[in-house]
Order: sequence, then C-alpha cells, then structure tokens
Amino acid sequence: MRVILAGVYETVNNKETEAAYRSSMDELWRLADACMMEPITEITQRLPHRNTAFYIGSGKLEELREAISESHAEKVIFNDTLSPSQIKNLQAELGVEVMDRTALILEIFNNRARTREARLQVELARLKYVKPRLIGMWETQNRQGGASGSMSSKGEGETQLELDRRSIDHRLAELGRELKLVERERGTQRKKRRSSGIPLVSLIGYTNAGKSTIMNAFVDRFSTEDKKVFANDMLFATLDTTVRRIELGQNMNFLLSDTVGFIQKLPTSLVEAFKSTLEEVADADLLIQVVDYSDPNHPAHMEVTRQLLNELGAGHIPMLIVYNKADAYKSENIVYSNDRCNNAGCVLSDNASISVMPTDYPKRGMSRREASGAPTDCIYISAKEDSSLDLLEQVITEKLFGELSDISLLLPYDQGALTARLLREQIVLSQTYENDGILLKLRMNTNDAKRWNQYIANTGH
Repeated sequence: MRVILAGVYETVNNKETEAAYRSSMDELWRLADACMMEPITEITQRLPHRNTAFYIGSGKLEELREAISESHAEKVIFNDTLSPSQIKNLQAELGVEVMDRTALILEIFNNRARTREARLQVELARLKYVKPRLIGMWETQNRQGGASGSMSSKGEGETQLELDRRSIDHRLAELGRELKLVERERGTQRKKRRSSGIPLVSLIGYTNAGKSTIMNAFVDRFSTEDKKVFANDMLFATLDTTVRRIELGQNMNFLLSDTVGFIQKLPTSLVEAFKSTLEEVADADLLIQVVDYSDPNHPAHMEVTRQLLNELGAGHIPMLIVYNKADAYKSENIVYSNDRCNNAGCVLSDNASISVMPTDYPKRGMSRREASGAPTDCIYISAKEDSSLDLLEQVITEKLFGELSDISLLLPYDQGALTARLLREQIVLSQTYENDGILLKLRMNTNDAKRWNQYIANTGH
C-alpha cells in the first residue's frame, strides 16, 4: 500500500527540538515499513500550533491533496494522535483513508501479538482508541425515528453508532475480566519465582536496540532451553514478554526476561494495556537497558525509557546500561544537547562542547548513582561478538553475585532443609560428613556469607 506521511513541527511552547522532530518523522517511515506499507513522500509544516480542524494549514492541505492525486497514494499517515473531528475533516477533504501515529502503532501491535495475553492487551488498547472515533462513520445511514419517551427506550430508531458503542463497551468489559484472570496467573508465577530465590534480570529499552539479540545469545550460551525469541532489524519485532533460565555454572543462575520495546509517543492506551506485563520490570533485581549506540538520537531514546520506568515504579532498581551496536557507531553523526549529556554517559568540557566515549569496544564506561539512588554502570559492546558477550556476562555476574569469598559452614544434621538449600543455591567446593554435622566448603557472595555466621566452622575442622 502506497502512503504519504505528514507532520507538524510546532514553533511555540514546543519542548521538542527540531532534531527530535526529524527523528520522530524518520521513525514514522520505519513504522510504516514495519506495517508493510510503502511510504513514497512526506509533507512537513512549521506552525505556531497544530491546526485544530485539519492538523495542518490550508496551504499544506492543498499540497497534500495534489500529492495524493499525483502519486495515487491510498492513505495518509500523520505523525501525531489526531482528534476524531480532525480525522473526519481530513478524510472528507482528502478522499483517502487517514491514519495517525497511534493507529499505526496499534496496527503493528495487532499484527505482531502472538500470546493470548498480548492479543487481549492489544485489542483492549485498540477498542479504547476506536470508541471516541466512531462519530461520522455512519453518517450516510438513514436514522429511523425512535420510540417516544426516554432515550433508554430504543427500538427501530437506535442508530448504528449507538449499537457499535454498546458492542465496544460490552467487549471492553469482557477483556477487562479476561485480563484480570491472566494477571492473577502472572502474579502466581511471580510469587513462585521470588520464592525460588533466583534473581531476575530484565532487558529493557527502546525498540530495535538489540534486546532480543542479547537474549538469544545468552540462551545459546547458558540455557538448556532451546527457545529463542524472534529477532529482526525492525521496530517491535517482538511484543510478548519471555523469561529464560540462564545457568552460568557453579550454581550462579538467574532468570532473563525480554520485554516489549519502548518508543516515542507510545500510545497511552497501549501503556495502560501492557502495564501488567511491564510491571514485571519492577520485580527485577537488575535492569539491563539496551541502547542502540549507533543511533544519533539514542539520548532521547534513553529519556523515553527513564520516564516509563518511573511510571512503572522501577526507577530505583540497579541498572546496567549496555550501549549496543558500538561497531556501527559514527561520532560525526552524534549530536548532544547539554541537558541530555548525563543520560548519554558523556562529559562536558570547559567550553560546553561534548566529548563522547571512544568507539573502541568492548569496554566499561563510567559508574554513577541516579537521583533515585539506583546505582548505574555502563558498557560498550556489539551483541553479535563473543568478546562483548564475555564482558556482559562478567558484569552481570558481578552485579548479581558480587565479590565472592570461600567459607566453611558446619550444619547440624537436623538442618537438612537449610543444607539442601545451600547445596542448591551456592557454589559447593566440598562436602564432608563430620560427627557433629555436615561440613560444607562454599564460595558465595561476601555480603551473603554474613547471614551464616552462626554456622561458621571452627578452625579445627
């Protein structure tokens, strides 16, 4: 399907920079491509404010009408969420289907959803978007006179619009009930994971940054489950949250989850619908924010992620920032503003210019503590190279299991459950049976070892 893209850059009271606007329009091209559409051109206009009736001004409206006629485009996609009246007015003026950014993202989600939960969430978001936009869809239908009395007495005079609204309300109620059941099941799964004591690591970040590539690399290396996730160079290649058990050896195991990617102007209805899924992030022991370091706008992408994490109540969780695709980094394409410098992991020089991290990789970057108190470290890698994955494994191990030390514990024979737990969860160097108990020589996190001081073996053992 041939489509034309259109956007407005507001020049008054607009917090979005022109570079960010350009990035948003570039992203719209990729979203259209991800929805199997063919963008053929774009129309851009600078306005003090978006036109309340048509989004764009009258001159651009005429230019857009001519572009449709010349290119035989079948649809126009606008870069912002349009009001119901704007959609109605534009379709009447242009004579082709009109879609806004929200509808386009919803369409992609609808095409990509695979699990029952994801399909329910997407349908919920789509219906919430469609309901206020039903006006005008049935204007050509004859409206028969209804029965006398109150509007609650409906018969032949009930309009198709009212029927559609009632149908949507009914389906929304059904979806709400179904999703509550799914949420309870997910809650039960989370409780089981927490009781197991196995740490949870969540991959988060902007869409198409490489989260699924990292997940698949770790599954290849350390998992007995041959269950890779779909990974491709496209926006929203995967929507469903997946969790895999990663076994580093020596009882150093953790769960790795891959979540739906974030994006600028992510529809509010989608955030709400996927909240139960995204809330898994708030249960994580460690967040790994994967950033496409080769993208000139990655500081803005990191800000989108930061805002969503705060909405989910996960801003306090320790984080490792993984600047991925360092092999494709080109310093001349990177443009930073001072207010984004800290997010990018760069340093201001005396003359207020920006000096970015060197492009050699894999390597560690600086460490810092966020305003929320969460410790943050960063590394620079290419997720397709073994040396980078080695570094990522090393840093994850350090952050999850900390500095390791060797200790000897003498456990009474009546502490069978505790002995079994330590054998299951810790690195066991040796196990011997003494007269007064089981002597375990273990290698464990130094801080964790303090919990077992009462069982520390005497030097005579």
